[in-house]
Amino acid sequence: MYRAERGFHVARALRVAVAAGVLALAAGSAPLIGGELNQVVAIALAIQNGQQQSRWPGGAVQYVWGGGHAAKAGPSLGTCQGYHGSIRPCPAASTRGLDCSGLARWVYQLAYKEDVLGGGNTDDHVRRLRKVAPIAARPGDLVFYGKIRKRSVKTHHVGIYIGGGKMINALRTGTTIRTDRVTLLPDLAGYYRYER
Repeated sequence: MYRAERGFHVARALRVAVAAGVLALAAGSAPLIGGELNQVVAIALAIQNGQQQSRWPGGAVQYVWGGGHAAKAGPSLGTCQGYHGSIRPCPAASTRGLDCSGLARWVYQLAYKEDVLGGGNTDDHVRRLRKVAPIAARPGDLVFYGKIRKRSVKTHHVGIYIGGGKMINALRTGTTIRTDRVTLLPDLAGYYRYER
């Protein structure tokens, strides 16, 4: 009887450990929230991992100044107008990819099944969203950088918050879509959420 009882407890402990491991993996790999915000993170991770998406055959997506601002959301050729990057000559007009707001626009279009952020840059996008307190930020919200005041908006970067103080973003020329800490840039303006 002692062996049977001991075997029962060992098997039970093993089942509990396996269940805890599965939960830990699930919590670490995807946010435990529902709806479109969960889709936002899943799509952003898939794009970062080079998986095929609408308007993209697969593979790493390059940062491109002005990329993602064509009539339809998704990777596009960029522009050299206003380019201040360190890589010369400007590669944007001959490279297909996304800039930071182009990435946010495309991911939200794929998640919400319509171009909810629309064309424009980070200043235009932040005006379509509602600010949330950092403590209330959820994976799938957008993180903006720059200065946002009641009467003026001057932003320069946006990332897709994935939780744990991290974001997926298109940072600068010479990089691909990647994960960075939200503290990467010194002028965090806040977390913003799209609501229908």
